[in-house]
Amino acid sequence: MLKENCLIIAGEKSGEEHAMSFLPDLLRSNEEISLFGVGGDEMEKSGVELLFHLKDFSSWGFSEVIHKIPFYFKALSKIVEEVKSRNCKTAILIDFQDFNLRLAKRLKKEGVNVLYYVAPQAWAWKAWRAEVLGKTVHTLFTIIPFEKKWFLDRGVSQVKSVPHPLWFHYQSILENKSKGISKRLLADIGDEPRVLCLPGSRNFEVKNLLPIFTKALSEFPKAKVGIVLSPNVKKELYSPYLKYFSHQWDHDQISDALLWADLALAASGTVTLTCALFEVPTIVCYKTSLLNEYIFHTFLNYDGPISLANIVHNEQVFPEYVQERATEYNIVLALKEWLSDESKYQAVKEKLALTKSLVHGELNNIGEFMGDVINLRKENNIER
Repeated sequence: MLKENCLIIAGEKSGEEHAMSFLPDLLRSNEEISLFGVGGDEMEKSGVELLFHLKDFSSWGFSEVIHKIPFYFKALSKIVEEVKSRNCKTAILIDFQDFNLRLAKRLKKEGVNVLYYVAPQAWAWKAWRAEVLGKTVHTLFTIIPFEKKWFLDRGVSQVKSVPHPLWFHYQSILENKSKGISKRLLADIGDEPRVLCLPGSRNFEVKNLLPIFTKALSEFPKAKVGIVLSPNVKKELYSPYLKYFSHQWDHDQISDALLWADLALAASGTVTLTCALFEVPTIVCYKTSLLNEYIFHTFLNYDGPISLANIVHNEQVFPEYVQERATEYNIVLALKEWLSDESKYQAVKEKLALTKSLVHGELNNIGEFMGDVINLRKENNIER
């Protein structure tokens, strides 16, 4: 049987994790589909033919992206040529906004149906991207509660809200009553809180935040402290500080770490929503380069929360300390506020218990929906 080719692009590790929330269902129910494009080891193991590995694609911040612009243009041309040569009529583009929006425009000209999974945060900046999406995509998938209406109001004709990929990833653990979410009260915690450090998955995040986290925790000598280590971070950035952590987990053990923790210190990012799903009160910090900060404040017309957990809740559930406010002093104050006031600690826990309901979408079987779109294009091609 001649297989139908479908392009899939996941240019970052988070994109691959998003892909794994629907990819098994898509391939299980559509054996006649052949996927090719950009991804990582997990996608390759699932049967995706990689034109580029995501480790060659991934970059962060404006300064990093600028250096990789020539590579991105060459990759863009290569991908479009492959789409033409394989007579590909459907593409699944996952997050990775700047590259994928440019690619979506090229694919539209080639008559390709674009399924755009994880809407860009156009409501934070570059609102014009909604217009681009309206002109280029077949279906836009949103994962934050308010996004569907926002994009529909701005001309994107078909928008599907879907459960957040993190919910797919952790659902079985979160619903497992034998493990369960920690219900320890402040009285149970006493003066020996279990504090988990999540200093990030990028070198600059760990370099900037881990020394601050370690100093802050030294103010709580009886605390039991743990850390989750990212495989993407250089070991030498961790090594001076590991002696301070009695508990250590690898990245793929983060659920065990969060089931253990009473509190967390985390770099802003997807992990903050993971903390919220596991109902762990978290202090969020972020520090980046002065160049990235300048561009952020100059061009970003957004003054809302930066951490995904707070964005989903649409309020400041977790304290956020960015740039010069990400200090040992502020972290210690925030920890002491929670650890000295049962009502404040429990109020945060109660709000976090609502997170699961906020990340449920209307479309549960995403793989089946995508398969129907791909197969419809195949049938139309046969008819022609």
